[in-house]
Amino acid sequence: MSMAPAPRQAAIYVRVSTADQHVANQQRELEAVAQRHGWKVVEVFSDHGISGAKDKRPALDRLRQGIARKDFDVVAAWSVDRLGRSLQHLLGFLGELRAKNVDLYLHQQGLDTSTPAGKALFQMLGVFAEFERAIIVERVHAGLRRARAQGIKLGRPRTPVDIGRAVAMRSEGRSMRAVARALGVSAMAVSRALADVSTRNPAAEGEVSACQSVNS
Repeated sequence: MSMAPAPRQAAIYVRVSTADQHVANQQRELEAVAQRHGWKVVEVFSDHGISGAKDKRPALDRLRQGIARKDFDVVAAWSVDRLGRSLQHLLGFLGELRAKNVDLYLHQQGLDTSTPAGKALFQMLGVFAEFERAIIVERVHAGLRRARAQGIKLGRPRTPVDIGRAVAMRSEGRSMRAVARALGVSAMAVSRALADVSTRNPAAEGEVSACQSVNS
């Protein structure tokens, strides 16, 4: 009697983007898939609270090391966006799998790269995922432009500086750091405040410039 073939060695990769999300549902579903396919899950790689846009993800990096060692026959992930949203990175990951003859299974897309159609679909999904990310980025930038046009100040509020005292102390030849210590603020806050005075009041520009030229 011929012996049954050994089960395929499978690695599961799961990821969530924020700390308040959980990977348990992804892992449970993928373990069920592995059981139905007769795969043996040898390791689960989990990145928790890490964005897919990041180049470095600890669990994914370890998974790639395992692929390089040919520790698995197949990698199973919940969805294409769990692996990343950059087409370049997705195709690079797929290239690593191909080099070691490791297959990729994506549950949400029903994708199996052991087939030619699966390989083609994977590339198309990567394109759409990158396009979606580009749209999100453009919407954020459009929102920032709209806020600026409406006069809304963005970023952290600036530290208030007693500009009168700052100008006086700088005129006395005190360094920017010494002025900052006396006012209880950072040297950068003092420098910005002096620059703002020159911008708002051109008549004071000569005085402020003279103050700022004193060696720190």
